[in-house]
Amino acid sequence: MDYTIRKGGKADLSQVLNLIKELAAYERAPQEVTVTVEEMERDGFGVNPIYKFFVAEKDNIIIGISLYYIKYSTWKGKCIFLEDIIVTEQFRKCGIGKKLFDEVVKIAKETKVKRLEWQVLEWNEPAIKFYEKLNSHFDGEWINCKLTDKEIEAYKL
Repeated sequence: MDYTIRKGGKADLSQVLNLIKELAAYERAPQEVTVTVEEMERDGFGVNPIYKFFVAEKDNIIIGISLYYIKYSTWKGKCIFLEDIIVTEQFRKCGIGKKLFDEVVKIAKETKVKRLEWQVLEWNEPAIKFYEKLNSHFDGEWINCKLTDKEIEAYKL
């Protein structure tokens, strides 16, 4: 199959958001996507960009993305967090996810980060098998925690 991998840009954001919505539907949470193209443009291409991404493109249609950002470990220093790899359903199992992952690993090597981290849902067997093939470390020690925007707003200082 003929496709290209390249760095993502502002003009890609509408198609990227469509892929994000597709992933949310796959993960049984379509109502959770509240981000807008405008927010993504501000946060990725504004004064202080906080994320970057690669796209897989076929015939001028974005069929996959890998979105990542720099994080900092108090124990290790600079790390990369891979927020998502998304490949549209009809192009899964074609090696596109691996190529998108490879691009993030190249950035990790170039920037000499101490870790590359990501999460995978415990029920997402295809993703787990994908990461197992990459000889990934699965950490059963840490529990994910979060506050939603509503919980942050309600938090008593």
